[in-house]
Amino acid sequence: MASRIRAPELPATAPWLNTDRPLSLSELRGRILLLDFWTYCCINCLHVLPSLKYLERKYKDSLTVIGVHSAKFDNEKAVENVRQAILRHDIEHPVLVDSGFNVWNQYAVRAWPTLVLVDPQGYYVGRVAGEGHQDLLEETIAGMVKESVATGAIAFGELSVTLEKHRQNETTPLLFPGKVLADGEGDRLFVADSGHHRLVVTNLEGNESQTIGCGIPGFQDGFFESARFRSPQGMALDAQKQLLYVADTENHALRKIDLQRQTVTTIAGTGSKSNRRQPHSGSARLTALNSPWDLVKIGDMLLVAMAGSHQIWGMDLVSEIIGTYAGTGYETCVDGDLGRSGFAQPSGIATNGLEVFVADSEISSIRGVGLHKGATVRTICGSGDPFEFGDRDGTGDRALLQHCLGVEYGDGYLWVADTYNHNIDRVDLQTGECKTLCGAGATGNTDGNCTQARFYEPSGLSLANGILYIADTNNHAIRRISLETLEVTTIAFPGLAAPSVCIPVS
Repeated sequence: MASRIRAPELPATAPWLNTDRPLSLSELRGRILLLDFWTYCCINCLHVLPSLKYLERKYKDSLTVIGVHSAKFDNEKAVENVRQAILRHDIEHPVLVDSGFNVWNQYAVRAWPTLVLVDPQGYYVGRVAGEGHQDLLEETIAGMVKESVATGAIAFGELSVTLEKHRQNETTPLLFPGKVLADGEGDRLFVADSGHHRLVVTNLEGNESQTIGCGIPGFQDGFFESARFRSPQGMALDAQKQLLYVADTENHALRKIDLQRQTVTTIAGTGSKSNRRQPHSGSARLTALNSPWDLVKIGDMLLVAMAGSHQIWGMDLVSEIIGTYAGTGYETCVDGDLGRSGFAQPSGIATNGLEVFVADSEISSIRGVGLHKGATVRTICGSGDPFEFGDRDGTGDRALLQHCLGVEYGDGYLWVADTYNHNIDRVDLQTGECKTLCGAGATGNTDGNCTQARFYEPSGLSLANGILYIADTNNHAIRRISLETLEVTTIAFPGLAAPSVCIPVS
């Protein structure tokens, strides 16, 4: 007992979210405490959230989960940005904003995510880093509950807190849209309404809206009104066959939407997250995936930005075989041969037919992946260093981005959603020069000329008929830039409403 270590106290002066007051270890005496050190850009941290929700609901009378948000990127240090992430990911436990790494250092944390257990008497129990530890945590917590009951150290009862989502009084037609896809010839706009767990289809002006998916998170095939998604992101269109392919990110699946029959079918993934990182392949419906974030269709092949495994995958739509196309699975930046290349949470993908372009978010870079025999991977712009980022125009590695999530090709240029800089950038493929086209590196929601326009964590782009469409995620909006006039406008979506009911599957 003499060697037991008191857990460091939680600061009352730091910002707290999802609670009406700062929480202290003394107030939480008698409860088991699980600290989740996270940052909202980190895919591994997002993978932990379902386990935390499961544990806090199972042990709601004895366990308190507290998120300690220790930011990697400068943009993530802003309290409002953390609050938006809490709303986006439906986090239901208190969150301490640890932008100065004070609590991180006191608990000697070294990696995202790290989970720390504290016993009901306020003593440090242990920690585990990374994802995939739900069973270990559940077993440990169950043992702590049993032991604490025997010693009388536990005080059962639920902790009452005020969640950020309960402070929200208004609903929006779109909620944290992640990606957008414009079909110029068909006069259609497809929106991944990620926060509402559905897809929205309109014409290019935002009229004649139709929804795909009932709006309740789940994993269910069927007709449009009953199908369920979970935070869908990127899309690819086969206009000839009237098929829309979707990266159903939090279901770790690829879905196929038949726009004529109005049906949704799963074509790849099992619905569970893969923990396998080494390159491999298999039958698409039997192969587990890991957070597919964006898609591009080239002939009969779907190429997938597989954010969770830090790879680019390919699915042959004829043979229905899916597997690794490029990337070792290690989170890094390595150019060269496809099999030896490395990516870091690729989250956007586009093509010019000769090369695939990737928004490699955690290294704030744009990569190029060849499609021919003997193809290689290159870094087009951005430093390639996970801790070297910023907002600077330049050529090649002289340009600095901050957690870019979207990329599009058109008119000989790449268009980049420089998400955490709240900018839209343009990259000249001939020179490698990256320049800010729109935005001023600060949050806002303002239309007008590109010199005045403001965005808030834009994440997806699509180009059609000289108009660049933007999924302006934290503004819950779809914006557009006329590349001729450089004027920014916001699509209104008249008649579109937040989801209300889900028709049961018959």
